Amino acid sequence: MAAINDKKGRLNEINERWKKDCACALRATATQAVPGDGNANADIVFIGEGPGRDEDIQGKPFVGAAGKFLNQMLGTIKLDRNDVYITNVVKYRPPNNRDPLPDEVESCYPWLTEQINLIDPKLIVLLGRHALERFFPEEKISNVHGKILRRSVRGLGKRDFYALYHPAAALYNGSMRATLIEDFKKIPKILKKSASIN
Repeated sequence: MAAINDKKGRLNEINERWKKDCACALRATATQAVPGDGNANADIVFIGEGPGRDEDIQGKPFVGAAGKFLNQMLGTIKLDRNDVYITNVVKYRPPNNRDPLPDEVESCYPWLTEQINLIDPKLIVLLGRHALERFFPEEKISNVHGKILRRSVRGLGKRDFYALYHPAAALYNGSMRATLIEDFKKIPKILKKSASIN
């Protein structure tokens, strides 16, 4: 049990250190950093694009409408937020929720890799095209959603990734929503397969 608590403490230390050291230009306009939320011993890490208005205020990722939808989908596979870790490719809200710029994503990347390497999940779920582009710039979300991508990635070594449409994009788009729900339901099976390979 001590090791589990120790890991949580180490993750907090990583986040506190990067709050001071992160060179991301978005720091200047954001209310606060949104490092991530959830279980330091999670089997699954979810990575989205960046904090929105609600996240910027509360300091937690996925707390608005898209977050409620994500919570519902976690419920369908018998998980909740305390079982997983949720973060974003940028740790600060882009002004007016614009797309994060490549140099902003790059500035936050060492923070993200430290989080992932400590948690050491069996599966990394990429929510939406911006998260996908960070790791697989050559891929399109419409082609790879619902598929497992096992690749070696800078700073992380070989990992299992699973791409999904972003809950915010799917929320008000009927066909995309149905696809996301179906892809999401495959996660337990993919996790099992991933665990047997590793």
